[in-house]
Amino acid sequence: MLHTIRALALGLACTAGLGACATKGYVNRTVDRGVAGERLARETADSALTRDVGTLRTDLQALRTELQTLRTEFGARITAMEDQVKFSFPVHFAFDDATVRPEDQAALERFAQVAQKYYAGAQITVEGFADPAGSTRYNLALSQRRADAVREFLVGKGLQDGLVQSVGYGEARQVRRGAAGSAPGAELNRRVVFVVESPNAGTVTTAAAR
Repeated sequence: MLHTIRALALGLACTAGLGACATKGYVNRTVDRGVAGERLARETADSALTRDVGTLRTDLQALRTELQTLRTEFGARITAMEDQVKFSFPVHFAFDDATVRPEDQAALERFAQVAQKYYAGAQITVEGFADPAGSTRYNLALSQRRADAVREFLVGKGLQDGLVQSVGYGEARQVRRGAAGSAPGAELNRRVVFVVESPNAGTVTTAAAR
């Protein structure tokens, strides 16, 4: 009888020990899988970050090239602020006219391409201006027609209709003060300016320009 009790006790002890060993092994395997999963996730994230950085550098270099082209080929002046970029092109108008000239279409087409590729989703405002010939009221209306004409041209080149707006400023912000009609420099006052607004637009443009 005593022998039997000892045998049962030993069997229970072994069973308990095996159970503990099995539990410990299960916990270790679970921890190992967790660590391996975390390591894989971290490596995947690091790899994705490396790709993103590489893509960003490539995009910045491409934008830098495009901006330089706008400057050298089309005479654009580009000013970057925190959340907006201002493009001033030598896109001018004949006296008392709001028609987009054929010689300015190439510059406008290139601007539309750059805006679509690098400023997708951005709000673009076409600002129109006039020289000081005529009344203030008339010049305001004329500058609005010029901005509208350019806006229509850009939308026709693929820019999203709802993201392009136009506004006329009349004879405000003259490039050549007082120049009107056929006077030297008057054409510089008959112009449009583009303002691109989106979060970090200016930051990205500044980074590309450096």
